Amino acid sequence: MAQDRDGPKVGLFITCLVDLFRPSVGFAAIRLLEQAGCRVEVPLPQTCCGQPAYNAGDRATAKDLARRVITRFEPFDHVVVPSGSCGGMIARHYAEAFADEPAWRARAERLAARTHELVSFLVDVMGMTEVAARYDGVVTYHDSCSGLREMGVKRQPRQLLASVSGLALREMADAEVCCGFGGTFCVKYPDISLRMVSDKVENILATGADTLLAGDLGCLFNMAGRLSRLGHDVKVRHVAEVLAGMAHTVPPIARPAAE
Repeated sequence: MAQDRDGPKVGLFITCLVDLFRPSVGFAAIRLLEQAGCRVEVPLPQTCCGQPAYNAGDRATAKDLARRVITRFEPFDHVVVPSGSCGGMIARHYAEAFADEPAWRARAERLAARTHELVSFLVDVMGMTEVAARYDGVVTYHDSCSGLREMGVKRQPRQLLASVSGLALREMADAEVCCGFGGTFCVKYPDISLRMVSDKVENILATGADTLLAGDLGCLFNMAGRLSRLGHDVKVRHVAEVLAGMAHTVPPIARPAAE
């Protein structure tokens, strides 16, 4: 479907991880949004949403980054993010960060009301019920903490995945349990994080799926790294790549080369 000139004007917040490590997710998001009839723009330059600084207690830096995001994305009808984590920061935590600045808090709240995770936006706002994509494989889906608990993402990816030709979904045990990444959590508590991702890997393998999907790259890199280190041949992909029919054009996600 071509872009609808009368469709909503969407600002795509690309996220740091997509920009630096997996740009195919950004292209997949644009393809899906245009198929839904949106007019898509990627405001340049974009910055980090500020979540790492916010979680680390550096509220001054987080607020500075938030001001830039708010200013750049205010002109759009909707802000769409291919990440529940970054989406949750904008939609849930910007207003908290500006609790002592009423003018900025009001601007943050207005932007929050128009900010959506990608797949939930496609289903809940644009009314998408199916995609014209094919993926030959058995997949399992991990529900990222921020996407699930802050952005309400659960049924939407499963609804669209059910329309993908050739795809079979097998649910893992404890799909809603954290993979152990948690941003700075995995740095502060590496032993706990390792145990959590190891448990997650066991649940992934128990499904017999050949592919792991999720909507947050942080989670995907974490699980891909553990799967790789343990020698398991499970393909790891962002759900948008499969829904957009782009999985055959890019290799599966691998653990970062710096590991």
